[in-house]
Amino acid sequence: MRVTKFHHAALTVHESGKTLVIDPGSFTDPLVDLGAVVAIVLTHEHPDHWTPEHLDRLLEKAPGVPIFAPEGVAKAAAGYPITVVRPGETVSVEPFTLRFFGGTHAVIHETLPVVDNVGVLVNDELYYPGDSYEVPEGVEVALLAAPLGAPWLKIGDAMDFVLAVAPRQAFGTHDMTLSVIGRNMHRARLRWATEKNGGEFLDLDPGDSVDL
Repeated sequence: MRVTKFHHAALTVHESGKTLVIDPGSFTDPLVDLGAVVAIVLTHEHPDHWTPEHLDRLLEKAPGVPIFAPEGVAKAAAGYPITVVRPGETVSVEPFTLRFFGGTHAVIHETLPVVDNVGVLVNDELYYPGDSYEVPEGVEVALLAAPLGAPWLKIGDAMDFVLAVAPRQAFGTHDMTLSVIGRNMHRARLRWATEKNGGEFLDLDPGDSVDL
């Protein structure tokens, strides 16, 4: 299974000639040469995690591909064929098994609404929490896509999240709001948290991949 990081929060997972796309949003360049896309996961409704333009391009290449997302996305993306998923549910689209966790976005500020958010565990190996610190209890995570920077993120909380998950490997995502200096500083903090439990932190830039 090959995991590729793209700009900001977008990821692809490739296995057996099939591709899963996660969170292609407004800070992400158009995704090309993806192969046979069999599913899309959108963790929540904020535009840095999905746009109509991305969905239109993906659906043009893969008509009828299922889009799994929480109810808030179904409302925000009216007109798109969203399959609503909730925490605790599992769906399978060969060769991918998707388990969903969480339920709500991390709090940005008390004056702003808290929206639906799901974390997704792919094939019991890759975990991406979306915009949350939801820990997949009882799961030994092989690879964690850990948020690096956001209006809701304090680096100490992100470090605690990585410590709680204790992945074998981790890399930073959700990073386009950071300067290069800030990104490298936050990577160093999450590297410490990953290595604290014997794991390895990977410096993945857009287009870089890791094989599981």
